[in-house]
Amino acid sequence: MTSPTPLRSAPLRTEQIILFRSSTQIFAISSGSVQEVRSVDSLAGSAAELSDSSVKKVRHVLRRTDRTLYVVNSALHFGLRPSPAALIFLLRRSRAALLVDGIEKMTTMTRLQALPPAYCNEERLWYRGLTVLDQNVIPVVNPLGFLTNEELLQLDAIANPVVAEASPAVNETGLSL
Repeated sequence: MTSPTPLRSAPLRTEQIILFRSSTQIFAISSGSVQEVRSVDSLAGSAAELSDSSVKKVRHVLRRTDRTLYVVNSALHFGLRPSPAALIFLLRRSRAALLVDGIEKMTTMTRLQALPPAYCNEERLWYRGLTVLDQNVIPVVNPLGFLTNEELLQLDAIANPVVAEASPAVNETGLSL
């Protein structure tokens, strides 16, 4: 008689995440979705202000090579008390850059729980799910959930003249004027 083979559990799928602070809350984002982390001070000269934005969480636009990025204030996005941001996350495959107060730490997530039904409406777009770290429940943000298609259309309509004004004028020979 052969003994039954022991059940093997599937190996845990891990994901590197960045824990960041916005106002008084801690959130997580996949480190693979963050292309670059910069100091807010380092982008001071390259961001153009959007004064007429109907999207209140966006006040600045960045032009990066072939992409226009809209700078989303994470505290305003999540409905938190505004706080001074120190860092900006330039996100991959997104037209949003994210203002955050700071990075708590980088760590590994082994389990992503589905959102409970209490998360409804736009919140379901903001988050990929929840994870537990050190006995704390941490929302894991969806990097594509910071700006809706409608918001992007509104911002594009406002930003095109702003980006054109911020770009140096070029004559027919390709030289800056």
